[in-house]
Amino acid sequence: MRIAILHNHDHALLEEDPGREAREDVLRVASAMQTALGKHPRHTVSLYGVEGDLLGLHEAISSDKPDVVVNLCESLAADSRGEMLVPAMLELLQVPYTGSSALSLALALHKNKAKEILKARGVPTPEFCVIQHVEELASIDLPFPLIVKPSREDASVGIDFDSVVSSRQGLGRAVARTLRTFRQPALVERFIEGREIYVPILGNAPRRPLPLSEIRFGAAFNGKPNVVSYRAKWDTLSAECIESPSETASLGKELTARCMAVAEAAFEALECRDYGRVDLRVDSSGQPWVIDINPNCDLHPQAGFARAAEAAGLSYADLALHLVDLAWERRHGNQAPRLGRPPAARRAAEPHRDLHAGRGVVRARSHRRRAHAQQP
Repeated sequence: MRIAILHNHDHALLEEDPGREAREDVLRVASAMQTALGKHPRHTVSLYGVEGDLLGLHEAISSDKPDVVVNLCESLAADSRGEMLVPAMLELLQVPYTGSSALSLALALHKNKAKEILKARGVPTPEFCVIQHVEELASIDLPFPLIVKPSREDASVGIDFDSVVSSRQGLGRAVARTLRTFRQPALVERFIEGREIYVPILGNAPRRPLPLSEIRFGAAFNGKPNVVSYRAKWDTLSAECIESPSETASLGKELTARCMAVAEAAFEALECRDYGRVDLRVDSSGQPWVIDINPNCDLHPQAGFARAAEAAGLSYADLALHLVDLAWERRHGNQAPRLGRPPAARRAAEPHRDLHAGRGVVRARSHRRRAHAQQP
């Protein structure tokens, strides 16, 4: 089987990039995934580093014709809003790929739109508003404390201790900084003071939550808000990172079930698929609130999702193969061929399994390719 791993290679494109570390980490995830999938003799695995030339990527995929794509692209040209373009292109090429669709990725990235859908579906998420200009600050009527974050970023980009505010003055500073730095609307939402719980979800039908994890806030957070900042996620030498480890959650049977139900409802509301993580805050009354949905979450072997899969008895190599199976089965109606697996009777593809029913031909354009396939 020919497997292509797509990942963004754009961490060095911008001189000042507040999300550089998160973008660079994708390279390590792609390398680990290539090693895991390449252990099987019947698999040929190629890496495609994508800067921002979507037409070049289109040409490369059209030419090399992989059987399955592992989609790890989280941005294009260092812009997170380009994340949704890659799966949209793969749909047009009729290439099965891992992870959520362009629609789900777009909704999850545009946090205010995701929250509007959650509220419409009755999924608990904190009250919020979106600010596009500082002049709109006077219209905010939400109870303090509040948290301010960029409305179209992930990986805790733009979040630090000053993002949590308890006064009008602090709110004004946080909103102005977000608008100035990220040049996008600021999301202002009620800050839920309580436990931070992560619910990793794997599969489709059936879909199952993996073991839950909880962030343990240590001494670095004394007198400061318990919030997982960008520094806590990506600056591994910082006190914020060292003293906010993710550990197996101990919630009790009833609260665990409640968290799982809320997370699965959020996952379903955005039509996410294959794998992802839902971030919750649990208040003092035991009510879980959805604060973020990560459809194509970090798949590094040491990241929370892979560790949760391992706790559920799934090795990293098996997890990688399972994701390929999910993509293959969605298109072809049966599991991907693997070494040592008895042949399975082919099932007819279900109606409307994919966006396009036919396999149209797209004419190649003449331009310089930026997506480079690298054989292991």
